[in-house]
Amino acid sequence: MARHVRDAENAWNRRDLDAIVFGNTIDCHWRDRVHFLWGREQIRAHAQRQVCREIDARVLLEGWAEGVGRLSLRFAREFRDDGGTWFRVYGSEDLQLDAAGLVTRRLTAANELPIAEYERALRWPAGARPDDHPTLSELGF
Repeated sequence: MARHVRDAENAWNRRDLDAIVFGNTIDCHWRDRVHFLWGREQIRAHAQRQVCREIDARVLLEGWAEGVGRLSLRFAREFRDDGGTWFRVYGSEDLQLDAAGLVTRRLTAANELPIAEYERALRWPAGARPDDHPTLSELGF
């Protein structure tokens, strides 16, 4: 579980659309808040819009539970919009995986709220989160 979670986190933090998209089956179903997506093309378009909208985004994922072909995560994401307002998103994702470990279904629930810049907790240079950065649990999220 830990490797799958970290790989997904790194893909988002590196803004690596190919890694985000190809971690899913070709006919994967996503529900990301109010967006319902089917297939890699829709996932790529959605992820592209998200990385363009979420400037200086950082995401921190933590495995929550796992079972045969199932993985549950919780996450926090921080970003600013083009007006300079910072946001924090708290949420959870439930994943269904195929035998190769690709996501066949991704269900995301999240809440987004504006925060002041000084309230940011996910601070590291652009790219993958450093290994010594506190986890969600260590941050008290």
